[in-house]
Formats: sequence, structure tokens, C-alpha cells
Amino acid sequence: MIRSDGRANDQLRSVEFEIGFVENPTGSALIRMGKTVVLCTATFEETVPGFLRGTGRGWLTAEYSMLPGSTDTRNQREAAKGKVSGRTQEIQRLVGRSLRAVVDMEVLGERCFYIDCDVLQADGGTRTAAITGGYVALASACQRLLDLKYLKQNPLRDSIAAISVGIFGGEALLDLPYEEDSRAEVDMNIVQTGSGRLVEVQGTGEGGTFDRDELNQMLDLGQKGIAELTELQKSALRG
Repeated sequence: MIRSDGRANDQLRSVEFEIGFVENPTGSALIRMGKTVVLCTATFEETVPGFLRGTGRGWLTAEYSMLPGSTDTRNQREAAKGKVSGRTQEIQRLVGRSLRAVVDMEVLGERCFYIDCDVLQADGGTRTAAITGGYVALASACQRLLDLKYLKQNPLRDSIAAISVGIFGGEALLDLPYEEDSRAEVDMNIVQTGSGRLVEVQGTGEGGTFDRDELNQMLDLGQKGIAELTELQKSALRG
């Protein structure tokens, strides 16, 4: 198969991180994956939700939104609608779960990280870019807090990244842009730690079904892509 952008089936789109894109949050990172662009920020607060007070444990939560100009037709702000859509709730819970998987809440103590992921431009894979960029913003924030002596120990015990895979035109593909994702027979998102532990696998037969061999192909593609993303995260954080 010849993909629209000329990539091989197992090739990531171009990936760039810009750490410190905005200065006010504790940490921030702009991630570009192909034409998808997401601004991720990490804000640190010396407080936790009520259910964790007195436990000595910290917390991390995430919010996700697509800005009005992120797609070719204007998205109405959800604040104007008066409610958050089911899709948005699903994605921000996924981002929060994924990042909490690599945070030692006891080391963090009764403190909280708020991860905000705003999609500036969408071309497929926005939730996986939010997780991948969200980790870079979080790691940047943790390093800043260590440098400032607000934290005595890094609460991050691993890295985390995510990627989309799918079956399109009968072939397994890595990192689908919208043109492929919107017409794929099978759509899957994979979240994995830098050490290779799976956190979440979301797979759906959108326009067809898939067998065990195809599932294994997609998992292999996803793990290859995440290994590459992990190295790119490390390089960006080293500066």
C-alpha cells in the first residue's frame, strides 16, 4: 500500500516536542505529530481532592479539549454548551489513567498535578498525542520542582507514551492521520510505559472485524512506535 503521505506502514509521522512553550504552568510541552498539534501543560498544587486528605498520597488528573479552530469546521466550545461531551470525558479519563500509571503517589505526597491538553490542530491521534506530550510536560514539571527543592524525590517511576494503529485497506498501519483513521476497518490506541508494560489497549472493529494474527500485528506495530516515541521523549527532556 502507498499511504497518502508516502510513509511506510510501520513509520511514525514526524514528531517534535517544544518544552516550555508557555511559561506560567509548572511544566509545558507542545507536541507535533504530523499535522496534529497539542499543547500540554502540567500545573502543580500543594493540595489534593478531599477523598485523599490525610492519606499522605498525591493525585494527578487531566482535562482535554479541542479548540474551535482545530478542525476544518469550527468546534463549539464545550463551555458554551454547558456540558462536557462523552467523548471528551472518555479522553481525559484515559489521559489521567495513563499518566497516573507512572506516578508514585506516595512519593508525591499530598500534592496534585493538573494536566491540561488542548488540541490546536487535529489530524488524527489527538488522544495519543495528548498522553505522549502530557508525559513530557509532567516530566519537565517534576524536574523543575526537584531543582527548586519543592520535591525531594522524583515521583515518576517510568515514562509513558501512546500511539494509534489500525487496519486500513486490509493492512496494519502505524500512526493513522484523519484520512486513514476516519475510514479504517479497525481502529486501536495503545498506551505503554517506557519499560514495555501495557497500560491500555483500545481496539474496535469500526468497519470490519479482526483476527488474532491482525491483533498481534497491530500490537507489534504499536510497541515499535512507542519505543521510538520513548527515545524522542528522552531526547527532548535532555534538551
